[in-house]
Amino acid sequence: MSNKKKVVIVGAGVISASHARAITAHQEAKLIAICDIEQGKAEKLANEFGVEKVYTDYEEMFEQEDIDIVSVCVPSGLHAEVTVAAAKNGIHVLCEKPLDITNEKMTKMIEACKSYDVKLGAVYQRRTLDAAIKTRKAIQEGKLGKLVLGDAYLKYYRSPEYYKSAGWRGTWEIDGGGALMNQGIHGVDLIQWMVGDVDSVFAYAAPLVRDVEVEDTSVIAVKYKNGSFGVIQGTTSVYPGQETRFEIHGEKGSIIFGDSGFKQWDFLDNDEEIPQVSNTEGGSSDPKAISNKGHYIFVDDMIQAIKEDREPLVPGEEARKAVDLLLAIYESARTGKEVQLDAANQLNYK
Repeated sequence: MSNKKKVVIVGAGVISASHARAITAHQEAKLIAICDIEQGKAEKLANEFGVEKVYTDYEEMFEQEDIDIVSVCVPSGLHAEVTVAAAKNGIHVLCEKPLDITNEKMTKMIEACKSYDVKLGAVYQRRTLDAAIKTRKAIQEGKLGKLVLGDAYLKYYRSPEYYKSAGWRGTWEIDGGGALMNQGIHGVDLIQWMVGDVDSVFAYAAPLVRDVEVEDTSVIAVKYKNGSFGVIQGTTSVYPGQETRFEIHGEKGSIIFGDSGFKQWDFLDNDEEIPQVSNTEGGSSDPKAISNKGHYIFVDDMIQAIKEDREPLVPGEEARKAVDLLLAIYESARTGKEVQLDAANQLNYK
């Protein structure tokens, strides 16, 4: 009898192929079914990856199939309802970013998975990049001394056709935001993971170019809890999309890296050579160009977390931090005021 974990995917949109490739490449996983409300989309993905069963109702699939793990790939504002249903059926959840788009929904997800004793992990694949891991380690080892600045430049291009390709894109109700919530959230998560939790933000965010409800351009001043400052710029309105870039400066050193690797690695106290990195991340201009290596790491981690009965690489409580920060950013842009993160934890921005 096979000991492979039986995995299903709910949502057959663009990102689902990355999950399918990762699952089918893993020796300890078997992709047994695909679900999407549009049967044609589910069948297309199933045919591509040799999956026999297709559903249009995920609750029916959860009840009929013997499932270990579900990859949640539905639009952002629907993550919670799929996750809660999976938890009630004893299914572990690997959720595509963001965890969801409101505090209440994220809390429901986390509490449901705890109540039914299943794992909840989220996909933030930039945390698996060599440059990010090496940068975080250098910061933790004190190589930069007291941190001064932590900046993230997240300049993507998404065409008008991209936003018209699905009715939920660019809406507050389902997408939960624009350039920050959908594309930039990876960088928002990463800068916090490297530099530390955020104390407060002051933000400008608006649709400057695209015909959408949500922001296509944003600039945020950040104050971290460790006393350092920073800037986050997020957009989908510039052409061409730029290499995502992170700049971290301290009293004793500076580290700058982008999608293609390190640009600077300089410290006052030593003459280390700039590290070589093996994996990079794309997608600044084309969402289909995103590397698949990160998704494989998260699929593998979920399988091992189940076997070892431990938390996944990015558990629910950790995954919600980026969304909590974005909700504070949207509140600041709406009110024109600085917003404290601790005071904004219960925000439910619409």
